[in-house]
Amino acid sequence: MAKDKIVLAYSGGLDTSVILKWLKETYDAEIIAFTADIGQKEELDGLEAKALATGASKVYIDDLQDEFAKDFIYPMFQAGAQYEGQYLLGTSIARPLIAKRMVEIARAEGAIAIAHGATGKGNDQVRFELAAAALAPEIGVIAPWRLTEFRERFPGRAEMIAYAEEHGIPVTASAAKPYSTDRNLLHISYESGVLEDPWFDASAEDSKDMYLLSVSPEDAPDEAEYVELEFAAGNVVAVNGETLSPLGVMEKLNELGGKHGIGRVDMVENRFVGMKSRGVYETPGGTILFTAHRKMESLTMDREVMSLRDSLITRYSTLVYNGFWFAPERLALQALVTESQKNVSGTVRLKLYKGNIIAAGVKSPVSLYNPDIATMEADPTQAYDQGDAAGFIRLNALRLKVGSGVEQSK
Repeated sequence: MAKDKIVLAYSGGLDTSVILKWLKETYDAEIIAFTADIGQKEELDGLEAKALATGASKVYIDDLQDEFAKDFIYPMFQAGAQYEGQYLLGTSIARPLIAKRMVEIARAEGAIAIAHGATGKGNDQVRFELAAAALAPEIGVIAPWRLTEFRERFPGRAEMIAYAEEHGIPVTASAAKPYSTDRNLLHISYESGVLEDPWFDASAEDSKDMYLLSVSPEDAPDEAEYVELEFAAGNVVAVNGETLSPLGVMEKLNELGGKHGIGRVDMVENRFVGMKSRGVYETPGGTILFTAHRKMESLTMDREVMSLRDSLITRYSTLVYNGFWFAPERLALQALVTESQKNVSGTVRLKLYKGNIIAAGVKSPVSLYNPDIATMEADPTQAYDQGDAAGFIRLNALRLKVGSGVEQSK
């Protein structure tokens, strides 16, 4: 009799390596390991052999980098999404893509469930499972960290490390350096361990070895470097005159941003599940893209369209952070965003210097900025009569005057 199949989101790290072995033993099932290549680079080296040696019956390692950049990162950046004013959603935006491919594999393999290594205290469990519910509600979900028997067996990372050593599973975590990381094309995150103390200085000299994508601003080059980004309908299509795919753009901007110490964020954020958590992020290319996109919009986007879109940024960002990428409200907002971007085209020039992104020029064939109208000198177009401002001010002041009169009469 054929065994049931379970598709596990597998990173090769401590948690999912232990979970792979534990699922196989506990459920007496075939475990199909799935890894989405979304820019982890050397972290993928030897992953297939490791998964098979740990007990997987089959391994998928799918290169999803192009899809990630084109269909997830770019649309999100068009929306100007930034969670709680700091976080560019690097982990959040990757989860719906991973879940999408997981359920596709589960259906193709006839699996009864998908499984993940997200903890019961985190956001990722919600993101994976909301995406799965939207795309394949008939497929079950196994979340070991929410199971009492799993938590009793592994009350902490020390027990997981010991279990891995006992079963000959190589892992990069150690009792001395237990913080966890999550890397993709957009960013890398660091959390847990010493970082759980918000007073711990992650920018200190002795923390330099933690960072993988960027140098510290102090160690960045002493000379500034200029970069030009060409936009078409809200998306970067060329960097320094070289036409690139969305993936190529992200890779190039990551290289430039990392070189100049750009994109480090250290924050305490509000998780969807109700607690605060501390995370440190490196988003070098994304930070450049975010800044350039806003600069391009300032020249080309209608004021009221921008105001409307901006009023929805917090809602959009929260939807992405909380895992509602495939929800109808996010799709509806995305349609508005796409419409708002149709004239966001032109070139932005930025100067990169020791962690800073400095505006150095913007131009567009569809610019809404007219120097003849904006000039403080005589307006050759006669489009703006300064005398008209008097009536404009009187009408806008009317309600203030009426309100003031009421207050004074009390």
